[in-house]
Amino acid sequence: MNKRKIWAVLAVGLSVLLTSPVKAMAEEPDLLSLYRQYEADFAAIEQIDDIEECNHTAIWNQSFLVQLESFGEEEVTVLPVMDNAYRRVAILVADADGHVLYKTNQLETNYTWLGQLEQPTRGIVSVSFRDLNWDGLKDIILITNCRNDTDVYAGKTYKVGDVLFQKDGSFYRDWRISDKINRFSMNKGVDSIVAYVRDGSSTEVLYTASTLDELLRSGFQVFEDQSYYRTFEKQGRLKVVPGIIQMAEYNVFMIYLVNEQNYIVWSFQPMGDYDNLYALKGMTCRDLDGDGMKDLLVLGRYSYAGTNGELLVDTKCHIYYQRMDGFVEDTEFQKTYQCTEEDKVSELVTRIREYWGWTTEE
Repeated sequence: MNKRKIWAVLAVGLSVLLTSPVKAMAEEPDLLSLYRQYEADFAAIEQIDDIEECNHTAIWNQSFLVQLESFGEEEVTVLPVMDNAYRRVAILVADADGHVLYKTNQLETNYTWLGQLEQPTRGIVSVSFRDLNWDGLKDIILITNCRNDTDVYAGKTYKVGDVLFQKDGSFYRDWRISDKINRFSMNKGVDSIVAYVRDGSSTEVLYTASTLDELLRSGFQVFEDQSYYRTFEKQGRLKVVPGIIQMAEYNVFMIYLVNEQNYIVWSFQPMGDYDNLYALKGMTCRDLDGDGMKDLLVLGRYSYAGTNGELLVDTKCHIYYQRMDGFVEDTEFQKTYQCTEEDKVSELVTRIREYWGWTTEE
């Protein structure tokens, strides 16, 4: 290759290196401009009457007249609003004339999808007012409903909890508190958030404990009639330890496998995003898929609040198959069978084995 061709190749490469970042930078303002427009719309809400014009929707069924101590003696309106395009939530505080005294969109639900303008919020579950830090000022507890459109959890609704602490005519968030409320499933209802933030109760130990003793010291209640030792082919002799920690009126259910030195070697969370363990109907450790290794079957009833606050109860079975390096949860059998209140563990064992092609009892 002569020098002219070499320089031509280098020139093309240099052109690509120089123009690619420029192109990326040229595209970036499109996304940035969308965020700036959203911020401009939010900033322009100065009166209640501005909400619709500023591309937001007022959620009037979750608005409240309340006396907030640092805002004066008169009652104010606390009103959630949602951006029409990106499902981002904000809280407004307005006086009797509809003038907005305070507003914030710095809420945990707006950071569910990190780094994204659009969020999965679908509605407001509840807005409540309690003094959570013992300073004599009412704080705001906010719980939203979220639902993903894609990925593994597509179509499943879950809650996001948050707390706004009142101070000097405004509110502030402690992101560490909001993070723990949601990371450790203490977002099921107002009472569970109050139990954590104000009273110091917590489910964190359920996810961080390394020994059974740690769990017991933190108030974990073992279901003794369902707790026993089993020898798992790839895991050794372990004690199956189901139980709950109580948070307000909620029973948070977990199952642990504990070795003879009292260390936790595996854990299961059958209740998932349900609010409460309503009843544990039974458990069994048996080979269910025919591979010669013991699996875990859990049959329980779990309660949750409906859209109008009514108590709803589902019956669910969860299957955890033993594998070489631990356990995996079933995703196939549950697609073929819907549990009912009348189901029993023994009958489910037969159904699951039939699904896997068993023709005789073990």
